[in-house]
Amino acid sequence: MGHVEASADVAADANVGIGSDIWHLAQIREGAVLGAGCNIGRGAYIGPHVRLGQNCKVQNYALVYEPARLANGVFVGPAAVLTNDLFPRAINPDGSAKGADDWEPVGVTVGEGASIGARAVCIAPVSVGPWATVAAGAVVTKDVPAYAIVAGVPARHAGWVGEAGVPLRKDERYWSCPATGRRYLEKAGVLKRV
Repeated sequence: MGHVEASADVAADANVGIGSDIWHLAQIREGAVLGAGCNIGRGAYIGPHVRLGQNCKVQNYALVYEPARLANGVFVGPAAVLTNDLFPRAINPDGSAKGADDWEPVGVTVGEGASIGARAVCIAPVSVGPWATVAAGAVVTKDVPAYAIVAGVPARHAGWVGEAGVPLRKDERYWSCPATGRRYLEKAGVLKRV
């Protein structure tokens, strides 16, 4: 394991990968799995049985609720939230307090290399595709395709981004990354690397 701050709360049965760092006041719940090389920021919350791939970065005060699944290399910005309740209520219709059996958690899935911006909210059960970018403050209410940039409330498609995180530029036929030179082809709202 990497570095775990004394003030962090890591459940005894959480599986924390080699070289992962967990900072002040972060909480890693029961059965959570963090791949190797993850970095969990101050005050972040990783819910029960959440799964993170390798080299994920969950920034300060981000909340990742179960049963979220994050692939390798996912970035979750400060104070971002991945929700898990379609119909949130504190009480049942009869006024009794809701318990663990009174609702069914649904999760957010985030693909390899994708980034969720600061204070963004992903409303489960959405999927954010590989290498996509959710802008800061966006509210994601429907699935985000691979390589898409989404922004706004609710989040809408605002462009394409490559693996380097830089917005792509369009020529007559292809989209290209100014940082890497990689080219992509868009067909029917889907972007693929060529």
